Amino acid sequence: MKFQDMPYERLDMDKVRKEFADLTADLEKAQSGEEAFAVHEHYYKLTDHCYSEYVISMIRHDIDMTDETYAGEQAFYDEHLPEIKNLTVAYQKKLYNSPYRPYLEKKIGKVAFKNIELAEKSVDDKILPLMQEENRLEEEYNKLLATAQIDWNGETLNLSLMEPYLRNPDRAVRKAAWEKYSAFFEKNAEALDDIYDRLVKNRTAQGEAMGYENYLPLGYARMNRNCYTRSEVAEFRKQVKRDWVPFCEELTEIRRKRLGLSHLSYFDEGVYLPNGNPAPIGTPEEILAAGRKMYNELSPETAEFMNFMCENDLFDVLGRKTKKTGGYMDYIPDFKSPFIFANFNGTSGDADVITHECGHAFQGYLSAADPIREHADITMETAETHSMSMEFFTEPWMNLLFGNRAKDYVDMHLMDSILFIPYGTMVDEFQDIAYSNPGLSPKERNAAWRDLERQYKPHLDYSSNPYYETGTFWQNKHHIYDCPLYYIDYCIAGTDALQYKVWMDRDYHEAWASYLKLCRLSASDFFFGLVKEAGLQNPFEDGCLKRVADQLRETIR
Repeated sequence: MKFQDMPYERLDMDKVRKEFADLTADLEKAQSGEEAFAVHEHYYKLTDHCYSEYVISMIRHDIDMTDETYAGEQAFYDEHLPEIKNLTVAYQKKLYNSPYRPYLEKKIGKVAFKNIELAEKSVDDKILPLMQEENRLEEEYNKLLATAQIDWNGETLNLSLMEPYLRNPDRAVRKAAWEKYSAFFEKNAEALDDIYDRLVKNRTAQGEAMGYENYLPLGYARMNRNCYTRSEVAEFRKQVKRDWVPFCEELTEIRRKRLGLSHLSYFDEGVYLPNGNPAPIGTPEEILAAGRKMYNELSPETAEFMNFMCENDLFDVLGRKTKKTGGYMDYIPDFKSPFIFANFNGTSGDADVITHECGHAFQGYLSAADPIREHADITMETAETHSMSMEFFTEPWMNLLFGNRAKDYVDMHLMDSILFIPYGTMVDEFQDIAYSNPGLSPKERNAAWRDLERQYKPHLDYSSNPYYETGTFWQNKHHIYDCPLYYIDYCIAGTDALQYKVWMDRDYHEAWASYLKLCRLSASDFFFGLVKEAGLQNPFEDGCLKRVADQLRETIR
C-alpha cells in the first residue's frame, strides 16, 4: 500500500490497556508451550499495530512540523508511548517467568530473553511522568531546529537547506555560510543549554528512581546493550585515540595539501577536493530512479526490495522549510513497509540516503518475512553495520549518481567514513561525561567538549569563530538531545563497514555473500556472535582498529 493511502487512527488507550491485560491473563492460563506461544503471536499483532499507528503519525508530523493535526498526535504519543512501553514490559515479565520458558526460548531465541531483562531495568510506572516530560523536551529541541530561519542572500533557509553552502568550493562562501549557521545556534544558545540541562536532570532523575547512580546504566539498558558494557565502550574509545586518531591526522594532512591550504579551518572540515565535493546529478526523482536501477542490478534481493519501496511511495526525501531536519528509516509493521525520511539538499548526502538509509530499509524488508518478531529487534550497532556497509557495496554504481565524478565521490566517501570515527566517539565520551556529572554548568559542559575536540581532532581550528571556540559545536547534533548514547553505534558499525570495504576490494562477491548473510541473521544472535558468523573481526577486540587502519593506509595512498 502507498504511504499516503495508509489509514491512521489514534490509538484507543482504554482498548490497548484491556488488550494487554487480556494477553497477560491468557498467558497465565496457558497449559503448554504451544499455547503460550499462540498467546505471544497475539502480542505480535497488538504491538505491531500500536507501533504502526505511532510511526505513521510521527512521519506525517516530521514531514510538516507546522501541521497542527499531527502536532497534536505527536503530543498524544509523547504522553502515552511510555505507558505502552510499561504495558509491554509487564507482559514480557510474565513471558520471562513462564513455566514454558524453555519452549519459548527455543521459539524466539536467547537474545529476546536477554532483551526482556534489559527492558525490565529500563522502565517502571514510577518514572512514567519523567519519561513523558523527556519526550516533550526532545520535541521542544526538534521543533526549535526545524523552525530555524536563516537569511541567506535574501532567501530564508532552514538548517538542512544551508548544507550546500557549508560545503561550497568557494572558501569565502562556506565561511560566510558557517557564520550564518553558527549565528542561529549562538542566538539560541541559552534555550539550547536550558533544554539539554533539563534533559540531563530529567534522565538522571529517572536513573536514580530506578536505583542507579546516574542515567548511564539506564541508558545502556534502553539501548539494548546486551553483550557489552560501558567499560568495553571505554576501551573502544582508547583504541580510537591510540590507533585511529593518528591515522586520521595523516589523512587530514593529505586533505589539506589537496585543497592547497596553508592550514585547515573548521569551515574546511566538510570539503575534500579543490573543485568542490561531488554532488549527485539530476533531480530528486532522477536520483531515486538511479537508485532503483542500481539496486535492480546489485542482486535479486535488492531489486525486489527497491521496486517495492518505489511502487509504494515509501520515500519522503525533498527538503522543505517546515520539515524536521535529518533523516532516518523506520518500519511500519502492519504493512510490512520500511519508510525513508530525508532532506535532499543537493549535496553528496542525497546519495547517502539512497545507500545508507536503504541499507537499513533493505534489512528491515528482509526481516519482515521472519514470523518471529523479536528477530527484528536488532541492536543499533548491528543496524548501522547494515546501513554503513551498504554505502560501500553500492560503489560500483556511483556513476549513475555522480556521472564523471563517481571516483571523486568514492574517494571522498572513504576518507569521510574514516574521519567520522573520532568525531562519533567524541560524541559518546561527551555524553558519558555529561551523565556522569549531571551538575555540570553549560560552561563546564562546553569546556569538556572543547577538551575532547583537542584529543580526537587535534587539528581543529576555530580561531575565526569565537562561539565555537568556547566548545558549543555539540549543540547541532540532535542525537545528543533525543537519542542519548546512540552515537557510538555508528563508530562500531563504521569499523565493520570499513572491514567490508577492504574485503570487497579483495573479493566483492564473497564480501556481499557475507553481508547478505548478516542481514538475514537479523537479531537471531548477539552482536559478537553475528560479526563472528559473518567473518568480521569484533571491533571491541584490542588491535582491531590498528589492523583496519593499516589495511586502509594502502588504499588511501
